[in-house]
Amino acid sequence: MLYVELPEEHNDRELSFYLAMEEYVARQLPPNDYFFMWQVEPSVIYGRNQFVEQEVNEDYCRQHGIRLFQRKSGGGCVYADKQNLMLSYVTATDKVGFAFNSFIGMELLCLRKMGVEAVGTTHNDVMIGDRKVSGTASYHLPGRTIVHGTLLYDTNMEHMLHAITPTEEKLASKGIQSVRQRITLLKDHTTLSLEEVKSLIRNTLCVGSFPLSSEDIIHIEQQQSL
Repeated sequence: MLYVELPEEHNDRELSFYLAMEEYVARQLPPNDYFFMWQVEPSVIYGRNQFVEQEVNEDYCRQHGIRLFQRKSGGGCVYADKQNLMLSYVTATDKVGFAFNSFIGMELLCLRKMGVEAVGTTHNDVMIGDRKVSGTASYHLPGRTIVHGTLLYDTNMEHMLHAITPTEEKLASKGIQSVRQRITLLKDHTTLSLEEVKSLIRNTLCVGSFPLSSEDIIHIEQQQSL
């Protein structure tokens, strides 16, 4: 699998750029498996089938400078910041279930190399014990599948808990009392720094790289603005 590299000067973008980058990789790069990681300033990203007013505390987000974005994949609402690692996987297959399983398997392999015992669930989450450390979502393009996920390292829990507002019915259906009771942070299970985690993941999963050119960046920016 190839690691998609951004030039250093382009490594600090808003969330919509990285979503456009996923789609550009899927549509324009030669058939292969591709992977990259990214981090963003405080943002909330909600799924294609969600209504922002039902899932997000918009007043809290405005007060704390948290940006809102909608993605093309399904799944739930996610909070991201610089201490939350976002993972993007693009594979040349039409088999979404296979792509999900591959992605979860890669996450589990990396976590176990860190000494963290984790398991996948039928909902495509990754759990440490009974708490979630990573969630995933996907969408399909002709001949390609994009799977992306979060890996909670040292995310701002207060922002996460107040920016995202699942309904009481949704919480009750999962048998939990609060978001806090069902998530965990990777930093509490490993001595590795976030940069060390990123290096381990890349070195474990990727055997080469695909550097994006200035022309590639321009095309991604054009896609981002659509």
